[in-house]
Amino acid sequence: MSAGGRIGYDAPYMPRGCDMRWFSTEEICEILSRFEKVIIVGDSMMRHVIGSINVLIRKDLGYGAVTDWNFSQEERKDCFCNYQFNVKACSVQGIFKTADVIKNDPSSLACPINTIDVMIEQMIRYPMEPIELERFRGLLPATKPSRPYAFIYGHGLWNDLDLQATLDWLDLVLDTTISVAPWLQPGHVSSGTTSTFIQNPSQEVQGSMKRDNDFWPRLIMTPNAAGKEKPDEWLVTQGNKALMIFEESVKVEAEKRGIEHLGTWNMSIQANKFDGVHMDLKGNLVKAMMVMNWLNLIDVNSF
Repeated sequence: MSAGGRIGYDAPYMPRGCDMRWFSTEEICEILSRFEKVIIVGDSMMRHVIGSINVLIRKDLGYGAVTDWNFSQEERKDCFCNYQFNVKACSVQGIFKTADVIKNDPSSLACPINTIDVMIEQMIRYPMEPIELERFRGLLPATKPSRPYAFIYGHGLWNDLDLQATLDWLDLVLDTTISVAPWLQPGHVSSGTTSTFIQNPSQEVQGSMKRDNDFWPRLIMTPNAAGKEKPDEWLVTQGNKALMIFEESVKVEAEKRGIEHLGTWNMSIQANKFDGVHMDLKGNLVKAMMVMNWLNLIDVNSF
């Protein structure tokens, strides 16, 4: 999916070398229900990913990404359709977790109630605020759940595409995850409610615990291409050359950490950008569907 592109400006995106499906809402609900929780971690671009997932599971192109249940008439006018992704006025009122939809507007959710749990924890720059890490810790169970967790990360622009800052950010998120949820760590064996970490497991033990220690679905998404409205002062450090180099570098570093990578530069270079930085509704729906394709490929039976 990272290598796909468009033939002409704002033409439909086409993947390259893979079969990317466009799932129905019912199929999306089923895919999400395979997971105990899907946690998105990152900045406003990632906020737009969960917003687009909410558009799909609420079947609402007009207001599916935002908390329209508490909108005034003026907000409903200002935040309709594409304007849901206006970062200054509307997307800050986005739906950050499906639990809020269930609480405030359950009839708008196409998925069966209490079968899915998707949320975002906004952690936008490095160093991180302690309160952000504390909130993140609160999302993680100390013991192995009945269904797997999936993690989707996104970072870069708030640290000016500084690769080392992004890696420090990512490593801190990973270390924090393991500190709370040791059942995700290689060499960890779960038995009922107890947990054990084996320093140098034998081959026999390694085989018996493979289902426990090899299942930590993680994806990192790198920022989309810049548009013509990108402010000039950012064109050197955050322009398309810098974005391409950053995407390639993150892919290499993610692989070292056992994390899959989804690049969005090719998908977005000929797409419309809402403000020169963020994509519009169409572009963000493509991103969301890319994520759904990744989630669909995860063999949850291995958990």
